[in-house]
Amino acid sequence: MLLVTKGSIEDCNTRYAQGGIAAAIGSNDSLELHFRDTISAGDGLCNEEVVRILVDEAPDRITDLVNLGVPFDTLDGEIALALEAAHSMPRILHAGGDATGEHIETTLSRKVRSAGIPVMENCLATDILLEEGRAAGLRVLDCKSGASKEFYCRFLILATGGAGQLFRFTTNPEVATADGIALAFRAGAYIMDMEFFQFHPTTLYMPGVTPFLISEAVRGEGSLLRNNDGQRFMPEYAPQAELAPRDVVARSILAEMEKTGQPNVFLDVTHLPPNVVTTRFPQIYRFCLDNGLDITKEWIPVAPAAHYMIGGIRVDSWGESSIPGLFAAGEAAATGAHGANRLASNSLLEVLVFGKRIIEKTSGTGGNKTLKDTNGYVRHILGKTKAPAGTPQPSLKRLQQLLWEKSGIVRNKEGLTQAAAILAGWQQSLPSPVDRKSHELVNLTVAGRLMVEAALLRQESRGAHFRSDFPEKLPEWRKHIVLTMQ
Repeated sequence: MLLVTKGSIEDCNTRYAQGGIAAAIGSNDSLELHFRDTISAGDGLCNEEVVRILVDEAPDRITDLVNLGVPFDTLDGEIALALEAAHSMPRILHAGGDATGEHIETTLSRKVRSAGIPVMENCLATDILLEEGRAAGLRVLDCKSGASKEFYCRFLILATGGAGQLFRFTTNPEVATADGIALAFRAGAYIMDMEFFQFHPTTLYMPGVTPFLISEAVRGEGSLLRNNDGQRFMPEYAPQAELAPRDVVARSILAEMEKTGQPNVFLDVTHLPPNVVTTRFPQIYRFCLDNGLDITKEWIPVAPAAHYMIGGIRVDSWGESSIPGLFAAGEAAATGAHGANRLASNSLLEVLVFGKRIIEKTSGTGGNKTLKDTNGYVRHILGKTKAPAGTPQPSLKRLQQLLWEKSGIVRNKEGLTQAAAILAGWQQSLPSPVDRKSHELVNLTVAGRLMVEAALLRQESRGAHFRSDFPEKLPEWRKHIVLTMQ
């Protein structure tokens, strides 16, 4: 076994996950309720077989984490369970309040190092090596020396995370540059559901301060969203108010910002007991306090930001892609569990469940390959297109601004068409990458084009994908969009 990472082993989205892990382990909860909530949030596009696996195996994966030493929060000797938006029951496990991801990442990386598993840090994967159509290895760039190396393997697993750096405003760290998606696409793998990118509704908005996630759990605890006039506005947009699904809350906040002409709204927790705020959300409280904001006494300025890539490398229920021997897990994968809109706190659960299944499959104890789905597919091949005249030179800042404006929370044909033409041109004109930054720009350009092309094809609004020119959900679009280079 060999782990290859372009930064350190600790650099990943998991480390920043505040919300927790969803699992039906409470006495009043059930696997069926968790299943129904996940299907409902997925807005008609969940693979039901995959969702069954996700919720059924969740309790065992929680047991695995407990045995590994993850310190979940407890109440009266039992794991404490919290409520989040679109969940019918309290089923969210936390560790250290809002530090769940950090505790999981720290625990697992410590286990890797203590077990003596070789880890190559500061090495960027640049190409998947194929032999007779099967994944056979990886070409990597040593980011410090500039040397290129090749490694061969029986199985290759991509766990490269998301693509938040596609957008100007994001909760993701700098490493989230869609590397796995681009690698798999160039190798010929199927890429699915790229139009579904989830925007978190509440990110700290303070000029000069790095965007910082204000967890879903803060709204689950009873916080209220207010506009600049101090009015609570969510009941006007959705019957569930602050506990509506993320896409609804994000669009509602955007509409309220446009209505008031302000760059943010406010999240109010001042009516909650201060000790609840400080003990339940210690990271959020400390980060805000370090930047001069006491959230127990002052409203939190928030605005939406890019958060989670639902789509990715199309895999079966054992994590294998359309290329034999190539597997994907976590945010880089599209398992079909999330459908068109991920249910809060199902993401950490997904990587646990299907990461374990990948190990079972590659060790010979897993089941047969399956890519069954009742929803069907639209397959689209990406061609080569020249950039329109006057297209500016590609840069990370220009790409992020382009996608935020043209393929963000609300989209339309005109903006998507413009973005598609520019990205296709950039894809052709970018020079061969030579270092980490240039490789990341190439990968983001590829992933951005995949997202925009899929968003153009889906002429409806569903889940996290909203088209102002096609605002309704249409039954004929209850199917996935699969993109391929060949």
